[in-house]
Amino acid sequence: MRRVWNGFLIAFAMFSRIPVPRADWDKENMKYMICFFPGIGLVIGLLICGYGRLCVLADLGSLMRAAGYVLIPLLVTGGIHMDGFLDTVDALSSWQPKEKKLEILKDSHAGAFAVIMGCAYFILALGVWSEMEEKVLPVLAAGYILSRALSGMALATFPCANKKGSLGMFADAAQKRVLKIVLALWILVCAGGAFWWDWRYGLLLSGTAAAVYGYYYHMAMKAFGGTTGDIAGFFVQVCELAMGCTLMLGGRFL
Repeated sequence: MRRVWNGFLIAFAMFSRIPVPRADWDKENMKYMICFFPGIGLVIGLLICGYGRLCVLADLGSLMRAAGYVLIPLLVTGGIHMDGFLDTVDALSSWQPKEKKLEILKDSHAGAFAVIMGCAYFILALGVWSEMEEKVLPVLAAGYILSRALSGMALATFPCANKKGSLGMFADAAQKRVLKIVLALWILVCAGGAFWWDWRYGLLLSGTAAAVYGYYYHMAMKAFGGTTGDIAGFFVQVCELAMGCTLMLGGRFL
């Protein structure tokens, strides 16, 4: 049980800025870490729903609501997934061979394409959230869990492009059979909850997440020969924005 508890602490210390007690980052403690990765999405989802209710009570305008919705995931995670998004965009925009792309992923400097696409991402996210209806929030909250559960599932199933990187270290330490079972349960609970709330929105959420997951696999294998921690962060960001776009548009017709 202590290893499981330490895995929980390491997951929140690694993938969020939520204060937790310190645990040793050794191989034994990291075996079950990814099982708790979707829990950070649960925290984000609860904060999103709470902030939405607060905005209604305070009668805040759509722009102020949207700014909060965009910033909450960034503040909770400390921008770790956005960092992966920017690095991956830089690598993909280079049109270099796989080996060179992997070198660009490790480069700590932000390229021009990273800056441009980062600005474009936040502009689009702000626009999407400014049009989001409150009734969609519980379904989209489940999307923050779903994106991380799928990202963890990719760890257990996709090849690692860089076995010396952080993702390769986690994949080596993970108990993959346990990991697959736990993440599958996270996915089923999220999808089931979304369908229970509104089957139409649940279908849109699940379908969008599945489509982005398929793109993730194709892109990672073709461009990098597998996945890395940065590419996993890219997936989380793209998946969440895509689900937001789909649910925002769906709210206009459903």
